[in-house]
Amino acid sequence: MGKNQGNKGIMIDYDAIANQESFKALVRKKKSFLWSMTVFFLAAYMLLPILTSYTKVLHQKAFGEITCVWVYSAGLFIMTWCLCHLYVAKANSFDKEAKAIIAEYENGGGSR
Repeated sequence: MGKNQGNKGIMIDYDAIANQESFKALVRKKKSFLWSMTVFFLAAYMLLPILTSYTKVLHQKAFGEITCVWVYSAGLFIMTWCLCHLYVAKANSFDKEAKAIIAEYENGGGSR
């Protein structure tokens, strides 16, 4: 990685930060969140063509002449917006944690 000058004019050794346990925990949390979101997102989207092509589940009428496939598809749009909102909120919390880790390092809490 290398060294860069931080906010307070302190040289930040990003290799040292990467070796901190708090940073490693943040990376684990972020990876876990991203993988679970990706699996959920892909599973929900891939179910649509599978259910419409190989089953009759979504071909049933939901209400009136509207079939369940339309309801499921509309739900995918709503799910996408919800996942985007969740991702932005979670990314903001990860950013706060990353700033706290850098601040800890700048205040002498990290191993140098």
